[in-house]
Amino acid sequence: MLAAHVPARPMQPATQPQSTTCPATVPADAHCYNGRDREGAFYWIAIPAHWDRHVLVMHAHGGPEVGAPTLERGAEDLKRWSVMVKAGYAWAGSTYRRGGYGVTMAGEDTERLRRLFVQRFGQPERTILHGQSYGGGVASKAAETYGPVPGERPAYDGVLLTSGVLGGGGNAYDFRLDLRVVYQYVCHNHPRPDEPQYPLWQGLPLGSKLTRAELAARIKACTGVGLPAAQRTPEQQAHLKTILSVVRIPERTLVSHLNWATWLFQDLTQKRLGNRNPFGNAHVVYSGSSDDAALNASVLRYQADPQAVGALAGDSRPTGRLRLPVLTLHAIHDPTAFVELESAYRQIVDSAGASQWLVQNFADESEHSYLSDAEYPALMHALLDWVEHGDRPTPQKVAQLCMQMEPTFGKGCHLRPDYHPAPLATRVPAAGRDD
Repeated sequence: MLAAHVPARPMQPATQPQSTTCPATVPADAHCYNGRDREGAFYWIAIPAHWDRHVLVMHAHGGPEVGAPTLERGAEDLKRWSVMVKAGYAWAGSTYRRGGYGVTMAGEDTERLRRLFVQRFGQPERTILHGQSYGGGVASKAAETYGPVPGERPAYDGVLLTSGVLGGGGNAYDFRLDLRVVYQYVCHNHPRPDEPQYPLWQGLPLGSKLTRAELAARIKACTGVGLPAAQRTPEQQAHLKTILSVVRIPERTLVSHLNWATWLFQDLTQKRLGNRNPFGNAHVVYSGSSDDAALNASVLRYQADPQAVGALAGDSRPTGRLRLPVLTLHAIHDPTAFVELESAYRQIVDSAGASQWLVQNFADESEHSYLSDAEYPALMHALLDWVEHGDRPTPQKVAQLCMQMEPTFGKGCHLRPDYHPAPLATRVPAAGRDD
C-alpha cells in the first residue's frame, strides 16, 4: 500500500446504514441506504423490492478524485449504475476513505463495505465485484487479494471490469508524462517561463494556487481548444496537431488528461510516493510531429526512481493469478483508458497461467464513463452463468445475450466479438522506459 505522507486524519465515527430516498434513476420501489464507515468512507446501498436472485454487486468507482470524499459522490455512482438495480441486483458502493491515489486502499474500503452489507442485510447468494475505470484496477487487485480460500466462502464469486485502467499505474499513466513533456515543448506555459520551474512528473508544486480554470485558459491560449475550429489561429492549429499526433489522444480529452497529469500526479508523487518519480521517459523516441528530430532533442527527460516504480507496482499492478471468473468490457475507441490496456492485462494473466479465468469483450463505442444499458445486464447474466454452472462464455455469447436484453433495457448493443486490441506498446512508446 502506498504511504500517505500526509498528516494523520482523525478517525471518523461510523454510522450504520440509514434508510434514505433513492436517487431518481433508481427504481422507485427499491430500498436505499447510506452511511459512513469507521475509516471515514461514505457509502450507498440499493436493494431491489424483489431481490429474487440475491446477487450483490460491489462497485469500485473510477477517478481517483483528489478532493475529500462526499456522500454526493456516492449518490452519483449509484445513479450511473442504477441499471444494476433495474436488472434485479443489489448494489453497494464506497467513496473510499480519502481522495487521491491508492489502489490497495480502495480495495480495502470496498471489501469493508461488503462485510458491512453482510452484517446488516445477510449473506447474498452471489457477490460480484464490479470495477469501473480506475475502479477496474482496484477490482483487478482486490480479486486477487480477496480471492477464494480453500474451505472458506469466497468474498467474491466473479469480477466485472468495465472501461478498466488495467495493468498497474505505470502502464496506465506513462503516457500522461509524455503528454506533459510534449505539451511543454510546444506551449511553454505549464509552467510559464516566469513561474517557478519544477520536474513535470511532480504534476504541480504542493503550494501552487493554479486552478483548473486557469490551466484550461492556458491550454486554450496555446492550442485553441475551447474555441470553434474556425476561430483558431494557424499557430494554435499547428500546436494542437503536434500534441494530439505525438501523444495520440483525442482533442476532447486533452484538458482532462492534462488535469490528471497535473493534480493526480501531484497527489501520487508527492503525497503517496515521498516526492519520488515512478515515470521515466529518458530514452523514449517520440514521433508524429512535423520535426521529430527537434522534438526528441529538446523535450524534457526524466529518469524513474526504482523505489517509486516498485511502490506503485506493489500498490496497483495485479499478479494475474486469477482464481475466479473475470469478464471485461472496453470501448474500442475509449478516449480515457486506452483499449490497449486490455492487452497489457491479458499478457499479465497469460503469464500467470490463468487465461482460463478471463474473457474480454469489446464494444464499437467511443465513450469511457458509461456505455450501453443493455450491455451491462448481458455481462452480468453471462458472468453468473459462468459462476453457477461453469459455462465459460464466449464474446459471441455475450453479444447474443445483449440482443436479448434490448427489449427490456433499450437498443444499444455494439459488441464486437471478433475484436482483439493491439499491444499497448503500439499506443504508448515502451522503448526507453525506466520501469
